[in-house]
Amino acid sequence: MDTNTAVEAQQTFLQTLALFMEEGGVFMWVILGLWTFGISISIERVKSLFLFDIKARNFMATVKKHVLANEVAQAIQLCSNSKSLLAKVIRSGLKRANQTKEQITDALDATTLEVLPMVDKRMGYMALCANISTLLGLLGTIAGLIQSFAAVASADPSSKAKLLALGISKAMNTTAMGLLAAISLMAIHAILTNKGEKIVADIDEHSLKLVDLLATKNRRMYLVNPEATPEMPSMETQIQPQAETVLPPPPLKEVA
Repeated sequence: MDTNTAVEAQQTFLQTLALFMEEGGVFMWVILGLWTFGISISIERVKSLFLFDIKARNFMATVKKHVLANEVAQAIQLCSNSKSLLAKVIRSGLKRANQTKEQITDALDATTLEVLPMVDKRMGYMALCANISTLLGLLGTIAGLIQSFAAVASADPSSKAKLLALGISKAMNTTAMGLLAAISLMAIHAILTNKGEKIVADIDEHSLKLVDLLATKNRRMYLVNPEATPEMPSMETQIQPQAETVLPPPPLKEVA
């Protein structure tokens, strides 16, 4: 008995939904297509952003522990095992751990510029779908009201009420559909925007902390061993004099 009731309730819901879409007219299907497109983008963005994120403080605490223990290779391997954007940026800085502060900063800045577009990728399409859905709902409302007034003006008195009701249904259904699509997409867009801002803030904060950490480590190593300076290509290695080519002596002429 409960199963039959559930089946009947499901059929009733589907019939009501089909009638709701049919009364709304063509604008309902356009809004539904935009809504589906926006939801598909949001699903992809949710998967990507939650994959790109990481518990930054715990991660950086582990990296700092390896760096202070002179285990830079283990810290690089830790970053390689993570798919987060922060780990990718930190990895580029750790690869230059024995170089100067400017070189470390350049590596971090370059990788940051590389990963930032991955945070905002396709986010604009969600906002566009939400705005267009609202405008299409308004356009459907206007179309339904025009249909209602036209029906009242030219129809028979006996059918005016029915035609007027159909026009008003079209107007109200498209408005409701557009608002549902816009509200849901805007809510998801706000959540994902906050998630992306957190990822960017973590990258900016911990990149600076890594530069300071590596610079302090290199300074301590220099105080302990002045010969352990940061690796920089010397002028002698950058500009090497070309080997002089020695020409063979000219042949001796025989004296007659």
